[in-house]
Amino acid sequence: MHDKERTNKIIRASWIAVGSNAALAVLKISVGLIAGSLAVIGDGIDSAGDIVTSLITLFTARIISKPPNLKFPYGYRKADTVAAKALSFIIFFAGAQLAISTIQKIYEGGGAVIPDTIAIYVIVVSVLAKLGLSNYLLKTGRKIESPMLIANGKNMRNDVVISLSVLIGLIATIYFQIPIIDSVFALLISIWIMKSGFDIFMETNVELMDGVNDQSVYNKIFETVNQVEGASNPHRLRVRKLANMYVIGIDIEVDPELKIGEAHDIAKNLEKCLKDRLGNVYDILVHVEPRGNYEADESYGISSKDIK
Repeated sequence: MHDKERTNKIIRASWIAVGSNAALAVLKISVGLIAGSLAVIGDGIDSAGDIVTSLITLFTARIISKPPNLKFPYGYRKADTVAAKALSFIIFFAGAQLAISTIQKIYEGGGAVIPDTIAIYVIVVSVLAKLGLSNYLLKTGRKIESPMLIANGKNMRNDVVISLSVLIGLIATIYFQIPIIDSVFALLISIWIMKSGFDIFMETNVELMDGVNDQSVYNKIFETVNQVEGASNPHRLRVRKLANMYVIGIDIEVDPELKIGEAHDIAKNLEKCLKDRLGNVYDILVHVEPRGNYEADESYGISSKDIK
């Protein structure tokens, strides 16, 4: 997918998320205050926080589209993952703030009001809207391999669970006439939000540390090298992700009697085959060595024996 097309999809998805969450935040906080439900207010605060996360993805999309330069020769694609990391902090602290506010209100006696039934209808609307938004963001994020859109989509999916919990809590509170149930559910929601933020934080660590989640890519690369005539003993393989693209470095051995031009042709053929096999490749560096070469100081990278 062309960079401009990918950026436009991120921007469009981000604007849709901003508009949807803004409408839901205003609706839930307003009704929560009127109906006297801490859980609905908490759900509204979570939606308000989602506006910030969507604005971050919108801002980041414009950074990603900037061309490489002297300071960032690989370009700005990694900003996608950095943004996902930032979203994890925002989500976590939004949950922590909700937990603190809920505990304070319970302590001060603020959890002694039976919410009005109008709060139930608002949460039903929220569940349906968040479910649609979550599916849209996840589908788009996976299609263009955007970590921050996927993170935002997972955040929205968690919001569906949150809203369902609020709904159950409201029904139980009104049916049993025990107001503390609403506050307890608000506290449980805050814990769920914090867990969601922590999970996103951990998921982005691999890419930021130049790791690879899908390790099957190693087998695909080694298999491709073995199919290229003249290339042998692939080793010191390094693969890392740059947003949705792979950056690959690999050493191969060739016949030491070959001319430089012939060895270069083998390397170029390997590059083409890898791009055809993997598809989303940003850059490939093939280091050519004479067959039988051994260097004791090559202490990093992956060889085929490491994954068998």
